[in-house]
Amino acid sequence: MGVEIKGSRVSDEEFADMEHFVREYLAASVESEDDGGRMRWYPWHSSEYRFNHILNVVDIAGRIAAKEGADTDVVRVAALFHDVSKLEADQDVHAEEGARVARQYLETHGDYPESFVAEVCSCVEDHSYQGPLSDLSLETRCLIEADLLDKVGANGTALMILRMGYEARTHMDTAEMVQRVLERGREHAARVESDTAESIAHERIKRVQWFREWLEDEVSRMERHRGESDGR
Repeated sequence: MGVEIKGSRVSDEEFADMEHFVREYLAASVESEDDGGRMRWYPWHSSEYRFNHILNVVDIAGRIAAKEGADTDVVRVAALFHDVSKLEADQDVHAEEGARVARQYLETHGDYPESFVAEVCSCVEDHSYQGPLSDLSLETRCLIEADLLDKVGANGTALMILRMGYEARTHMDTAEMVQRVLERGREHAARVESDTAESIAHERIKRVQWFREWLEDEVSRMERHRGESDGR
């Protein structure tokens, strides 16, 4: 079944075409740079990770939008394009560049109403806003909340553990690194406003807390190792 968008229609096939475009755009952003792309030494700065993150945000944002009464069509398409320029633009301008790419795509693929295009682009452009979410539209809030939540929970934990190998850390540092995920998760949870996002954040933070406690219970010398590294 297609997705109805304000008098127009984005079918499953059209949404899949958007996904394909975003994936290819990210890959081209890396391939076009002689040094292999901006900060490409960590896997989560690769096109594969960035595309996976985008799909995660699409799913989470769609869930939040549906339960909070937002325009799910605007939110899902904006989520799909929100990081399309992440690998080619500097961090402080990637949102604006993403909005530009989204507008160009939507205006040249299909017959979407200008009001829809404008709302999508507004969400993309504002998704890096660091102020109170109450300043923004409901649709933009859903996108930002989803973007924050993808960094919380199992995904954030797995990435932090993966990072340990690049920093030549031992497995006995795992609890410390997972604690960082937990602290960041709490910071992100403090920013979200919707009941749906708060519920998702609470569930994910509980899982990280459980994993950290499990590590400390089962990995020999972990607590002593942490004490020695802290100078205790």
